[in-house]
Amino acid sequence: MASNNFIDYVKINCRSGKGGAGSGHFFRAKGLPNGGPDGGDGGRGGHIILEGNSQLWTLLHLQYQKHLIAKPGEGGGENLRTGAQGDDIIIQVPLGTIARDAETGEKKLEITEHGQRLILTPGGRGGLGNDHFKSATNQAPTYFQPGEPGIDEWVILELKLLADVGLVGFPNAGKSTLLSVVSAARPKIADYAFTTLTPNLGVVAYRDYKSFVMADIPGIIEGAAEGKGLGTRFLRHIERNSILLFMISVDSNDIAAEYQVLLSELEQFNPELLEKKRLLAITKADLIDDELEAEIRETLPTDLPTVFISSLANKNIMQLKDMIWQALHAKE
Repeated sequence: MASNNFIDYVKINCRSGKGGAGSGHFFRAKGLPNGGPDGGDGGRGGHIILEGNSQLWTLLHLQYQKHLIAKPGEGGGENLRTGAQGDDIIIQVPLGTIARDAETGEKKLEITEHGQRLILTPGGRGGLGNDHFKSATNQAPTYFQPGEPGIDEWVILELKLLADVGLVGFPNAGKSTLLSVVSAARPKIADYAFTTLTPNLGVVAYRDYKSFVMADIPGIIEGAAEGKGLGTRFLRHIERNSILLFMISVDSNDIAAEYQVLLSELEQFNPELLEKKRLLAITKADLIDDELEAEIRETLPTDLPTVFISSLANKNIMQLKDMIWQALHAKE
């Protein structure tokens, strides 16, 4: 997922099709000059539909497609012929896409499964032909319905990545390095802060051909909830993660304090994030010996599953995978 191609927020104009008008036709034939009403119904206007596609990871394909206009339905005809429906517009979106009303912010729908189709903007209903309005007292109704208008609205599409485990930590905590070691993902890695500017996803191979999805979220800093650093723009992506893996470098001045800062920033963004399962990985563990590791462990929270890892030295990487897998499949 190239960083400059990762788009997780787009605003689009959706115009569904107008419904076709019903017909006011009367049957006419030789010897039957005053036949009854036989006007057919108008066709429905085209819907604008979202469809989930597990092969997509970004909303990039919609960035420059600002206006989506569906076809109107056709009018009804004689002999009770119903007008053709307007063609629907089907938009492929990645799993985890949420649609919101651009004016109110109200959630309209959410796509979470491959092949799932939901109507984003419904087309106008076709009008009824005059055949529907005949009765014993009105055998020659001239009334028929016009089609309902389509809907013209601005919609925000917002992507929240679906992953089993989300990596949470300060810049240069080793999140991208871990993802590159355990998966085929190739995030940018460098020795300066904010190397990762967009989320990255990787499929992590596990024992017996099993796997799980890991998301590397750009590093947050103290004050991110107030807009410092990269702010909280990408924190929405960990709202869908089953587990949060906190990663703190072993060379931190105070690991326990950094952990509390990270928790505080998540709580300010969304208190519900603290209800997720949490694991702690102390990174760059190849820089210390067993004695120092034992001393550091004594300062860490006792109720938090913790492992010391080194992505470069491949230290305890399999143990970390085991810990993640057990947390993913532990019974509540």
